[in-house]
Amino acid sequence: MPTKDIATLSSKFQISIPKAVRTARHWEAGQVFAFIPKGEGVMLVPVPKPEELFGLARGANPEDYRDRTDRF
Repeated sequence: MPTKDIATLSSKFQISIPKAVRTARHWEAGQVFAFIPKGEGVMLVPVPKPEELFGLARGANPEDYRDRTDRF
């Protein structure tokens, strides 16, 4: 089993992401992340840029779409 990449929280509450992880995930400087609590830990998820979401719902059928106006 390969060793896990680890990082240490600095006195300024910063963590450097190991290069192997950054390279494998194609993360770059300036990228925005969301921290999602999961049990005793936190999941780090990159926030997609608007242009990465373009065309995501292509082919979706808006018919019979429910919104808040049809709820009791």
